[in-house]
Amino acid sequence: MNYHVKDLSLADQGFLNIELAEKRMASLLSVRERYKKEQPFSGLTIGMALHVTKETAVLVRTLIAGGAKVAIAGCNPLSTQDDVAAALAKEGVNVFAYKGETKEDYYTFLQNVISLKPNITIDDGCDLVSLIHMKYPELISTIIGGCEETTTGVIRLRSMEKDHALKYPVVAVNDNKTKHLLDNYYGTGQSTLDGIIRATNILFAGKNVVVCGYGSCGKGVSLRAKGLGAIVTVTEIDPFRALQARLDGFNVDKMENVSKHGDIFITVTGNKHVIRKEHVLNMKDGAILANSGHFDIEIDVASLNNQFPKRKVRQFLEEYNVNGKKIYVCGEARLVNLAAAEGHPSEVMATSFLGQTLACEYLAKNRGKLTNSVITLPEEIDDYIAKLQLESMEVNIDKLTEEQKKYLNSWNEGT
Repeated sequence: MNYHVKDLSLADQGFLNIELAEKRMASLLSVRERYKKEQPFSGLTIGMALHVTKETAVLVRTLIAGGAKVAIAGCNPLSTQDDVAAALAKEGVNVFAYKGETKEDYYTFLQNVISLKPNITIDDGCDLVSLIHMKYPELISTIIGGCEETTTGVIRLRSMEKDHALKYPVVAVNDNKTKHLLDNYYGTGQSTLDGIIRATNILFAGKNVVVCGYGSCGKGVSLRAKGLGAIVTVTEIDPFRALQARLDGFNVDKMENVSKHGDIFITVTGNKHVIRKEHVLNMKDGAILANSGHFDIEIDVASLNNQFPKRKVRQFLEEYNVNGKKIYVCGEARLVNLAAAEGHPSEVMATSFLGQTLACEYLAKNRGKLTNSVITLPEEIDDYIAKLQLESMEVNIDKLTEEQKKYLNSWNEGT
């Protein structure tokens, strides 16, 4: 079967949701119109492991409009929007995803994508790339390159590069300004709190919110929590980021100290076991834990599952009995903005998926010319993404005059 989805009868709602997303992603649609004429992906298969959402469907349609054959699997067991997956299946896309996938199905679906022998990979978390390298090295000679969407995946790719294990070029789309300064900051900031509120219906105002990590995602989450009236404390290991958090007006402290006082804990680090059992034992009755990093290891939920009884109290909320205290975990400690909500708003994903689309075009145009390394897109492409998004928002900006251009390119005009 060329697809595996939960329920094909959900497709009609999926089509409506995709239509609504396209209405808010005009910048990406402008590139789609160009691709219809130029066909940059003619004869190429693009294999994807992404969150199967309405916004991702707009990306899939754009790549197909450019001549590509597309196969897509989910990149997280809880992030698929089943109605969207059904709609893609009805359109003839090779889609393998459903919300609540078993671990076995998750890897089977990745293998289904790989079996179609992609020429370009698009990944979110590096599972597709790592699986190809570990189990299907014979396919690498026909792969032009890949693209990576998220911080966690880029970290893994750089480790592969350092170990000389990376055998084809991969564009770190996450390193685009229009990705980590927009998607991670505005998208994660808003959608993380959206997920927690949907899972718990808690009031943020007046709560002690602990944000673990102050990268682009942590900055966005902290700002939005503050905007809802929370008292925010940041935990960090990086001195400069900790300093930034403090100068931005947030408390900064160690997890071992703040674990006793926090009401809501949010991890956004891309690292492992940021919240551990010893921290949970210190927490007060009613504390809520949520993760917005890519994998479900930032909170050591495995230790909680092994040692404390739990019950499901809401659709995306589990209650643990920790020595008589009730501790709540949102979305099984998977990325809460997609497990319990709908992910980033379409306007934000327009810029992120412009990055993916233009990265694929860049790889196709530079086939055989790039090194087997982690690559950043040229700055002019990143600026082009911002320009397209501004145009879609009907925002006008100034241009340099000839005199200003001359001044910026000279050195002999001083005081």
